[in-house]
Amino acid sequence: METTTKSNSILKMYCNVFGHQYEVSKKVTSHVKEYTCKCCKKELTTNSNGYLTELTPKFKEINSILERIHTSRMMRSKQKTLTSSIY
Repeated sequence: METTTKSNSILKMYCNVFGHQYEVSKKVTSHVKEYTCKCCKKELTTNSNGYLTELTPKFKEINSILERIHTSRMMRSKQKTLTSSIY
């Protein structure tokens, strides 16, 4: 347990000195994404204004609902194009 705490503090210190190394961990929609730092595992997401904000449980819930709505709309849109091309 002690080595894990030491390594986490070293990684956090690395991020404090050199900055975070964020990578996209989840693509919610084409505009909204979730990011995770490779070093310290800090999670961020895009808010309604397009800025990065910390990924709280509230934002996780919002992103999951947004993803579900986006997916269902994309499926409906795809079905409409398929049925319109048949006729």
